[in-house]
Amino acid sequence: MTDDGFFVRGYGPPPREDRPAMVLVHGLGLSGRYFVPLARRLAVGGASVLVPDLPGNGRSRAAVRRAPDVGQCADALARLLQRRCPGPSLLVANSVGCQVAAALAARHPRLVSRLVLVGPALQPGVSASRQFGRLVADAPREPLGLLSLAAFDYLVTGPLRCAASFRQALRDAATSFEVNLSRVRAPTLVVRGAGDTIASGTWTRRVAGLVADGHTQDVPGAAHAAHYSAPDAMAALIEKFTAERPG
Repeated sequence: MTDDGFFVRGYGPPPREDRPAMVLVHGLGLSGRYFVPLARRLAVGGASVLVPDLPGNGRSRAAVRRAPDVGQCADALARLLQRRCPGPSLLVANSVGCQVAAALAARHPRLVSRLVLVGPALQPGVSASRQFGRLVADAPREPLGLLSLAAFDYLVTGPLRCAASFRQALRDAATSFEVNLSRVRAPTLVVRGAGDTIASGTWTRRVAGLVADGHTQDVPGAAHAAHYSAPDAMAALIEKFTAERPG
């Protein structure tokens, strides 16, 4: 389905005030397709799940003329939540999508009930070449299905737009990411695949320490995209986290 230029996948029952939506936010240059296994697993448990393609990416590529920066993606996603979700939503984000989720939670705190940040990237203070090297090192650790899916999405989004988004994400990491995290008041679970070469354990612990109420969890046998390679384990973590009381 489409919503004001967004392409949005929906799973499970429609959102209601007593059943907040779970909104899954993809990473740089990708689409929401690699969240589909997790979305389906969460919907089986009764959750209302929305999986958008962010503006300029995937099937939302035509929604904007130029690649939006992190803040613009966060504001666009906030407008979508205001239209589609009657109450605060739980955001599940991966990689650079964590920067978008943190910006949204910092700018629009009433729209976010909880955050789950899976392999947050990009790490401030790490050069572009080193970040890219970490991405290359992670690739052999991911399922082949994810690699083919990601390659297709990068082609759809376009190499020039992917490169522009990478530069903007690096700028956000250097100037705004940690500031936005420090403004997050929603309970936050920071998840890291035990084999992730992009988001180190030191960095994920720092992310959890920057937010007001942060927790960490590793997923054995997974790498950067733990939500794709271990959807059952991720769904169990999210469901347990959702059931816990804040604090």
